[in-house]
Amino acid sequence: MILVKIGGSVISDKTRKFHFRAEVVKRIAYEISRFFPEEKFIVVHGGGSFGHPLAQKFRIRDGLKDYSSRHGFVVTHLAMVDLASRIAKCFLEQHVPGFPISSSSVFITSRGKIVSGYLNSVEEAIRREFVPILFGDVSFDVEKGIEIVSGDEIMVYLAKHFKPEKVIFLMDVDGLYTKFPGGELIREISASELKELLTKLEGSAGIDVTGGIKKKLEAVSELVHYTEEVWLINGLVKDRLSMAIVGNGIGTIVRP
Repeated sequence: MILVKIGGSVISDKTRKFHFRAEVVKRIAYEISRFFPEEKFIVVHGGGSFGHPLAQKFRIRDGLKDYSSRHGFVVTHLAMVDLASRIAKCFLEQHVPGFPISSSSVFITSRGKIVSGYLNSVEEAIRREFVPILFGDVSFDVEKGIEIVSGDEIMVYLAKHFKPEKVIFLMDVDGLYTKFPGGELIREISASELKELLTKLEGSAGIDVTGGIKKKLEAVSELVHYTEEVWLINGLVKDRLSMAIVGNGIGTIVRP
């Protein structure tokens, strides 16, 4: 099994509201189709310019306050369902039965951290040769009433449960760099070296209420406990995903 995270910066321009890169998603789906169904996949995608601006506008991370926060909770979720539906349609065009599963119906959080998850539907979808598509979403939260559950948080929870062969993050850059811009691409890094790098990195452009690259790398440093390798690659470049799947990728590999 392979877990694939399609970053919000890959499927959309985060600086343009409700922008969707359909051709990019179709190409990603095509690359998955070359290995499916012999290889099992779970896909998780970020919010991009669909979920993040709305979550910020309605201050979802402030918790459940009044009708406005309830209204915003629903509107943000509907935007993410719309995005997931668009992605699933792109997958179907490439003969991959990607099936959206609403993360807010699967996970309960405590201050944004998953405390429980009902994965039966994910397991059944995989067993029947579907590709489950989960996504960063709003969540019901035991401490704050409502919160955001990020795609990266979902990736960690899924990896703990399924113990995938590898985890692949599709980003809008080639991987991790010694510094950005202008640094060298780090081709391989250990979990301990990654923790040192965390303190030197800054967030990427655009609005991202889930914490940007720093939170992503914190998730990666946890993910390496549950998989053999984590790949960080450029999802905007043709064949990078295919190459990573077979173990020949251009990008950064993180190992325990």
